[in-house]
Parts: sequence; structure tokens; C-alpha cells
Amino acid sequence: MRGCCSVVCRALALLALLFPSQEDKGCWGLNVAPGDLEKSPRSDPDPWEALHRHKRSWVWNQFFVLEEYTGNEPLYVGKLHSDVDKGDGKVKYVLTGEGATSIFTIDENTGDIHATKRLDREAQAYYTLQAQAVDRFTNVPVEPRSEFVVKVQDINDNEPKFVDGPYLAGVPEMSPLGTMVVQVAATDADDPTYGNSARVVYSVIHGQPYFSVEPKTGVIRTALPNMDRETRDQYVLVIQAKDMVGQMGGLSGTTSVTVMLTDVNDNPPRFTHKSYQYTVLESLPVQSVVARIKAADADIGSNAEMDYRIVDGDGPGLFNITTDENTQEGIIILLKPLDFETKSGFSLKIEATNRNIDSNFLSLGPFSDTAFVKVTVEDVNEPPIFSTPLSRMVVSEDAKVGTSIGRLSAHDPDNINGAIRYSIDRNTDLERFFNVDASSGIISTAKVLDREANSVHNLTILAMESQDPSQIGKGIALITVLDINDNAPVFAIDYETLLCENAIPGQVIQTISAVDRDEPPSGHRFFFSLAAPIAGNLNFTLRDNKDNTASILTKRGGFKRREQPVYRLPVLILDSGNPALSSTNTLSVRVCECDSDGVALSCGAVAYTATGLSTGALLAILGCIITLLVMVLLIVTMRRRRKEPLILDEERDIRENIVRYDDEGGGEEDTEAFDMVTLRNLNIIRDPNVRRDVTPDTPTFFHYPSASRPPYKSLPDNVVFRDICHTFFFLFLPAFLLQSLMYYFSAVNSHSSVFSAFV
Repeated sequence: MRGCCSVVCRALALLALLFPSQEDKGCWGLNVAPGDLEKSPRSDPDPWEALHRHKRSWVWNQFFVLEEYTGNEPLYVGKLHSDVDKGDGKVKYVLTGEGATSIFTIDENTGDIHATKRLDREAQAYYTLQAQAVDRFTNVPVEPRSEFVVKVQDINDNEPKFVDGPYLAGVPEMSPLGTMVVQVAATDADDPTYGNSARVVYSVIHGQPYFSVEPKTGVIRTALPNMDRETRDQYVLVIQAKDMVGQMGGLSGTTSVTVMLTDVNDNPPRFTHKSYQYTVLESLPVQSVVARIKAADADIGSNAEMDYRIVDGDGPGLFNITTDENTQEGIIILLKPLDFETKSGFSLKIEATNRNIDSNFLSLGPFSDTAFVKVTVEDVNEPPIFSTPLSRMVVSEDAKVGTSIGRLSAHDPDNINGAIRYSIDRNTDLERFFNVDASSGIISTAKVLDREANSVHNLTILAMESQDPSQIGKGIALITVLDINDNAPVFAIDYETLLCENAIPGQVIQTISAVDRDEPPSGHRFFFSLAAPIAGNLNFTLRDNKDNTASILTKRGGFKRREQPVYRLPVLILDSGNPALSSTNTLSVRVCECDSDGVALSCGAVAYTATGLSTGALLAILGCIITLLVMVLLIVTMRRRRKEPLILDEERDIRENIVRYDDEGGGEEDTEAFDMVTLRNLNIIRDPNVRRDVTPDTPTFFHYPSASRPPYKSLPDNVVFRDICHTFFFLFLPAFLLQSLMYYFSAVNSHSSVFSAFV
């Protein structure tokens, strides 16, 4: 038998060498129980070894190990055996791969494999190992390395878990039976391909009879129809997932599902009362809130939004109603002033309607409701009211003081016969141009009016009740002052007319116009002429242009600035008022030296020189001035270069000046001999120049020639006077020279064009 196997193995090895596409598996002798073999062992292909192999093969006994083994002994996994092993101890078995030596051990003599630790399929389901048979003495492989897999066999040791729980879901209220709410899912870590350990079914533990769950899919559905959110809006379900298809002994897990019933518009608005009563004062301002009214709606959010409107009632256009978007209240607003004396009460019919109506629930309607609102107006003591809030009046500008202009009338709305007193708000008539009769309301002038100062007066007239002065009404009197011709026309601007010396006869030298502060109804019309005393002059003439302007023209040529630099023309201007007013305005015409294009070069006054003063004389004057200037500068320079004497006269006080002298000292006694006070005083007694012996301890006494002269004297008078002279000399000499030059150039201006640039 063994010889036959050897021949077969050799044949298979030869086929593997000749046909490499087929896997060389050697010759396997399997001796395992039915169902235990998961994967056949694989040998590393080695054609050379396979070609020379004789009667050798692996024998496998087991490939499975049960997880979570809790026995005290190592768990037997399987046995490795090679037909080369004769049982004489020459073959040694070696195990390598995942978990070798740490989890799995092998008996090197027998080839038995054991698991030394408890295995968890959920942590690792397969272990890949390599087995090899070697010669015990030479460690030479007697069988090629072969790989096999140990599979961890599953047991039901994990309960189902809801990885996404707990759940929060919502379903619309009033939903029909069987409406899907949410789907839950549980996972089981056990092997889904082995037994029922991972087959899960779902059930409702808490939440019946409102909801149900499909056992296989985990879909939760409503079990009751038309659940009402306004009755109950939240449900908490407990869902169980159990493995082993729910059979006895299966493991289970639970989760919670919170189901919220979402709102639908299934409730119409309803007023809590059919009639509402409100009271307001008649003095309530326009656009004020009269009342707030609200219809109740059990829905929430947009399903509770509603619109209000006035569908009926008296006082049309007096009230309006809007919706407060935050509170969903109806706000009744006053559009016009109330008057208790006219109407003391109003009745309104208000309708509230849902804004978003769901067509699926129209059968629960109508989704609107109505109520009546009664508004009562209370009387208040009102101020007097003017019959005309704005009265327009006119008055002539020449109206005399006390002239009546017009009358304002007011009445008390609470007492038609109540007495009214009138006055003027002086803030609108600060200069007190007007008065008002306190009883009649007649307005009259209090001062002479001037339209040109103020053409319109806007007066506020106050009317107050005699019995209650706090109630004050106001009216406006707009008084327009009518114009009279009381202002004469004048020049529009202050004209500055320039006349060139080379002007020709008939040349227009100026166009003038006039203004008048009056405002005649038909507009201004001015007439121009030269005044009577100069109407027949031979120099200028005036031409009225008939358009409220006039032109000034020359009558002759040959104007000379030296002969007469300025001409003054009196111009008479007459307006068209009734009576007509006129004024005489003086136009100054200045004669100028101009270029060939008529551009004025010089219009200043000409300085006249004495008769016989020639150009040579003017040049002589200029030479004298320059010579004087040079001499003065020379004197100043020389005086600044002169040195001061080393020895000062006795009238000059050296104060704290340093005195230099040459003397050999004798120590402390010589220092005491030269006292600074002595050096400072020049009036000491001058004895022979023999140095006196001075004892340091003996005080030094000084002799003054006169008791009236102090030992220290100020600067001498001649020094002070000399400094003052220097100051005046340097301050006023430049100004004197500049003035001399100005007079000189002014004199020579008419003689030489070279000097004209200095004017």
C-alpha cells in the first residue's frame, strides 16, 4: 500500500513540474472526522523536492477551536503528523505564525497542538499558522513548510445592540393607522453564518397600544388612528431586540424611542367671548391702540397664525385692526380723532381666520370665528378750537399803528357759550409788531411795519378758557405786508471805472445797473441820467439802454493822468413807482496808463517834481544817498574793530570780572592779602606800592573818599548814553534809507521808464 502511495506521489510531483498552473499539494493523508475539515493544508511548492520526495506527507486531525473555552486544561486543537515520522524521535515538529507560542503550542515530538488562552471569535475569527517537520539532529526540513488556518468556532455570547439609540422621532397628529414613524436597527457581534446567534427579532416592551414594530425590519408604526397632539404630544417607547430568533435562551438588548406628535392645523380659532367692551378717552391720539383682542387656537406655530379684520360696524374708516405676529393678537388702532360731543360709542364686528388652512381637515372647520367689540368714548375737557386753524391776512406797509388787520375766532367744544380769551405767543412776535384784543380776537398793528425788513409775519394766537386757563388752543395768523414805494434805487454794486489815457471819443467805459428794495407788482423800471450840474460836461455822457442799465461813454480823447487822475460823475436814478423816487449816485472814473491792448498798467497818483528838477539833479540826490550809506557802514565797521583798553577808568565798575596779575605767593597769608572786595572797589586809598603785612586774623578796613558815594556804582552815564545812541542808530538808519529811496524812485518815475517797476 505504501509503495503504491509513493508511486502516486512521484507521479503528482512530475505533473506539478510539467504543468505549473496546477498547485503542487504533495500527497496528503487526511484522517479527520466528518465536518471538521475547513481548509486543506497547503505546502510551499518546491518542484525539485517534490521530484525527489519519497513516501512523505502531512496528516491533519483538526482545524477548529471553540471560543470562550473556560476549562482548566489547555484546549486541544489538533495534531500534525508526517509519514516520515517513524516514531523513533528523529523528527521534530515546529509551529510558527499568528499566535504561535503565545496562544498555540505544539508538542515537538507528537505534533499535538493546544490553545493555552481563551479565544474570542469577535476579536479574531481566524489564525493562520505554518507547520514544518525537521530533523531533530540536523534541523534539516524533512517536509516542506505548510500553511493551515485555525478557525474559532462561534457561540452565542453577544447580545444585540442598538448603535443609533436612543431614538427621537416624530409623526403628524391625526395620522391614519399604520403610519411609519421610524426604523430601528440592532446589530449582533456573533457569527451570522453559524446558527441563529445573530438572527434578531424586534418587539415593543413599552408603548402599546399606541405603536407597533415589525419583528424582522424594526419599522415602528402607529397602532391607533387619529392621535391628537392637543391631548398628548409625546410617547416614550421601549423596543427590544432578541437573538436566536426570539427563542428561549436568546440574548436581548433594548432602546428607547421618543415619539413626538407634530402639529397640524386641525383646530379653528375661537373667541373666548362673543362680545368685548372697551373704554377710551376722546383725547386719544391718532394711531394709538384702542384695544387688543385674541382668538384662542389650540394649534401651535404657523398653524395658529391668524388674520383679523373688521367685517361690520359703525364709524367706517375710524378704526383699523392688525395682527401682532408675536402674540397673534388683533390690535385695534384709531385712525381719526374721537369727538365725544359728536359720537360717544362705536360697535365693531371682528373676524379671526386661520392663515394656513389644511385641506385635509376642512371637515373640522370652519376655521374662522367672529366677535363684537363695543368702544365707549369718555368726555375730556378740551381746549378751545379755532374755527379756522390757519388765517391769512394782509396789511399795507404804510399802515398806521392801531390799524385792524383781521379777526380770529375760537370756541369751547365742551361749553359752546364759554368765554374765550385771546393772546399772542410772543415767541412768534419778538418785536411786538402786533396786538390782539383779548375778548374779540381782533389783530391790529402795534408798530410801523417795514416790508423790506420782514415781509411775512407768522403769529401763533392762543385761545384759553376763562374758567380753566390751562386749556389752551392754538391758531395761526399768517400776515403778509404789502409793499409801497418807499425805497429809492441805487447802484447795484460799487463800481470801479478805469479810463485809459488813449481812450477815443464815444468809447463805452462802464455799464451800470440799479437795484431797489421795493417789489412793485409789475416789476422794476429804472431811468438813468447825469445830474443837472454836470449834464453839459465835455468829458463824458450817459446813454440809457432802456433795460434797467445805462452806459457811460467818453466825449473826447486825450485824457492825461497827470492833469486829472480821477473824475467823479453824479448819476441820477429814477424808479417807476407812484410816487417815483430817485437817488444820486457818484461814479468814480480813474485815469490809467494802459498798453496798446487797453490793459491798465498803472492807475496810482503821480508824484509831481519841482520846476527845473532835472534828471541829472535826481541822479545827484541818489549819489549823495549812496555815499552817505557807505560812510555810515564804514564808521560802524571801524568802531566794531576797535579794542577795549585793558585797564578800565576808575568810573567803570568791573563787578565780577577776572583780574590777571603775576605775583609769587607765600601761602595762606598772601591769599588773605588780596581780597576780592578790594579789587572790586576802585576808590581805595592808593599808598606807596609796598605790600603791607596782613595778619590773616586781623580784619581789613576800607576807606571811602565820600560817604555819599556807595562802594559799588552802576555803569557811567556816558556809557549808557552811548549804548542808546547805537541802538537808535541801527534801528532807524535802515528805515531812513528805505524811505529816501522810495521818495527818489517816486520822483524819477515820470522821467524814466526804467524806474517805473519800483512804483
